[in-house]
Amino acid sequence: MTLFRLTTTLGATAVAALLAAPAMAVDLQFFFPVAVGGGAAQTIQDLTTEYMKAHPGVDIKPVYTGDYTSTIAKALTAAKGGNPPQLAVIGAAELYDLIDEDMVVPFDDYVSADKKQSWLGGFYPAFMANSQVDGKTYGIPFQRSTPVMYWNKDAFKKAGLDPDHAPASWDELVADAQKLTVRDAGGKVTQWGVRIPTAGFPYWLFQGLAIPNGATLGAPDGKSVAFDSPAAIEAAQFMADLTTKYKVMEPGTLDWGATPKAFFEGNAAIIWTTTGNLTNITKNAPFPFGVGFLPAKKTFGAPTGGGNWYLFKQSTDEQKKAAVDFVQWMTAPEQAAKWTMATGYVAPRPDDWETPALKDYVTKVPGALVARDQLKYAGPELTVYQNVAVTQYLNDALEAIMSGQKDVATALKDAQAKATAALASYQ
Repeated sequence: MTLFRLTTTLGATAVAALLAAPAMAVDLQFFFPVAVGGGAAQTIQDLTTEYMKAHPGVDIKPVYTGDYTSTIAKALTAAKGGNPPQLAVIGAAELYDLIDEDMVVPFDDYVSADKKQSWLGGFYPAFMANSQVDGKTYGIPFQRSTPVMYWNKDAFKKAGLDPDHAPASWDELVADAQKLTVRDAGGKVTQWGVRIPTAGFPYWLFQGLAIPNGATLGAPDGKSVAFDSPAAIEAAQFMADLTTKYKVMEPGTLDWGATPKAFFEGNAAIIWTTTGNLTNITKNAPFPFGVGFLPAKKTFGAPTGGGNWYLFKQSTDEQKKAAVDFVQWMTAPEQAAKWTMATGYVAPRPDDWETPALKDYVTKVPGALVARDQLKYAGPELTVYQNVAVTQYLNDALEAIMSGQKDVATALKDAQAKATAALASYQ
C-alpha cells in the first residue's frame, strides 16, 4: 500500500504514530545482586520501570540473583548454557574472570567519542581502577562502596568518650574499644568494643587494615598476589589481636549479614561494614550514630568494593546499544542520586553530588559524604584472574587465623602458595 493510500485509509496522525513506533521492541534482561539490608531490590525495579515508561521500545526484565557470589555463578552458568543476560551487575573484583571467560565486551565500542570523554571519563578514578583493562572500560561503576566505620554515640557517652570523635588510628581504636567493651558481674561480655565481620567478605574488610598499613594484596595486572608481605602479616596480626590480645572483639565467626543487627541491639559499639548499609542503619538504629573513615596506621585507607555493570558478549548489536543506553541513564546524576539516597552506595561521579537532591540529602545525612571523601585514600578491591578461587584462599587463611587453627604467618604463606599456583598460567 502506498503512503498516500495508507494516509487516506488511516489518517495522517495514525500514520505518523505508526512510522515513529519501533518495528519490534528490544528485550533486555539483567542480573543484579543485593548485599545490603533495605530496599535495594525495589529501587532497582522502580528505576527500571521509570526507564521503560520513557523508552516504550525497550522491555527490560531485572532478575534478582542473590549475593555477589551467587550472581557471578549464575551469570557463568547462563553464558555457558548459551542464554546469558544482556547486562549484569557483578562484583567489580570479577573483572578479570569475566574477560578471561570471554563473556563481556567493553562499553567503549558502543559509545561516541564524546561519550567516552564525558561519560566514561567522568567516574571517580578510584572506582575505575578495577573497571578498566588496557584502556578499555569493561565495568561501569554502579553500586560501589567502601567500608566505613559506624559508632554508637550513646555507648561512647556511657564509656566517657567523646561521641563526636571516632577513633582515627589503630591505637585509638584499641583504646576506645577497651573502654566500650562491657562485662556483667559474672565477666560475660554484654557489649563488644568493635566488630569487624570475619565471614561473608572477610578479605574485603581485611583490606581495610592492609591498605592503611601499606599492603597491596593484588598486582594491577591481576596476575599475582602478595598475601604474605610483612605489611599484610602485620595487618592480619592486628585483626587477630583484637580478639586474643586486647579482647575487644568477639572471637569466632562474625557474620557479615548479622553485623547491622548486632549494632542495633547494642552487641557491638563500633562496626565496620559497607557504606551501602548507611540507609539501612539510618532507618533502624535506635540511637544516634556516627560514620567515619576506617582508622589509619601509616595512612588512612580502604578498599573500594561493590558492583559494576557489565555488557555481555552474547547479545545482538541492537540489544547492546539499548543496554548501553539504559546503563547511561541508570548512572546519570538524577538516577544516581535516587540510588544513593535509597541505599547508601556512593554516587560514582563528582557531578552526581551537584544535584539538588543529593545536596539536600547530605545536609540531613552527612554520613553519606564519608565514603566519597575516603576515596582519595582508597585502593582497588582485590581483583585478579581466578578471582573466586584466589579470594577463597585468602578467606580460608583469615578464618584459620581468627579461629586459632593457624598462626598468622603460616596461614598467609599457605594462601600465597595456593594463589601463586592458581595464577601460574598467567605469568
